[in-house]
Amino acid sequence: MARITAGIGTSHVPAIGAAIDHDKTQEDYWKPLFDGYMPAQEYVEKNTPDVAILVYNDHASAFSLELISTFLLGVADYFPPADEGYGPRQVPGVEGHPELAWHLAESLILDEFDMAIANEMPVDHGLTVPLSITCGQPDAWPFKVIPLCVNVIQYPQPTGKRCFKLGQAIRKAVESFPEDLHVAIYGTGGMSHQLQGERAGLINADFDNAFLDDLTADVDRLVNIGHMEYLRESGSEGIEMIMWLIMRGALGEQAKEIYRHYHVPASNTGAGLIILEAA
Repeated sequence: MARITAGIGTSHVPAIGAAIDHDKTQEDYWKPLFDGYMPAQEYVEKNTPDVAILVYNDHASAFSLELISTFLLGVADYFPPADEGYGPRQVPGVEGHPELAWHLAESLILDEFDMAIANEMPVDHGLTVPLSITCGQPDAWPFKVIPLCVNVIQYPQPTGKRCFKLGQAIRKAVESFPEDLHVAIYGTGGMSHQLQGERAGLINADFDNAFLDDLTADVDRLVNIGHMEYLRESGSEGIEMIMWLIMRGALGEQAKEIYRHYHVPASNTGAGLIILEAA
């Protein structure tokens, strides 16, 4: 059977992608952040999955406020990099895994998660930056990817508890897939940041690090963080961290921390990265 063997949580800051694309990673501002990414790249190289389910949010590249899906699965065999206003990132296109993606869609919908389905869509920095962070700059990404897009833009967003339960249902679905596959799952976005208003530039490192701690120490606390607490403690965009809870839910009851990196600032964001394995 297929199995989920690792979970990766990471920020997907667009400026991180720009720093990679324009060879700025060793400049004084960026070097401490990117030095901390090297152990994660080594881990992925040694433990390369066959498929990654990558949980992210679209930034008005494939969708807009005219069409909002709470949860959406990409089932195509290929996803091109999106043009976010300055041309697509010069990174490889993303090869999908339609067989597993359709299996996930069927299992999750029959498990009462109302998944939207995308047969075609471009993928923006929310998906490609995490691949760059963990895989470097290859000619082709080393594994297939199933995009799972979550609404964290337009209220009402799903709760962290609902996201965690979706992760649990994903684990169940993966384990019922008959092919022997090594599957990783990424939860991306955040950490604390706010892009507008009087609190623009807010970063709450204490909140971020407590969140990283409790991915293994106290998951119940995390799944019960409400929308208002995210807004108050981590800024208007900090709610992106609910996507990390899909990843955590997919790892089962216990998870072991393999690696962690946290750096402030990355652009105007607290940038975190964690690798977990099912205990």
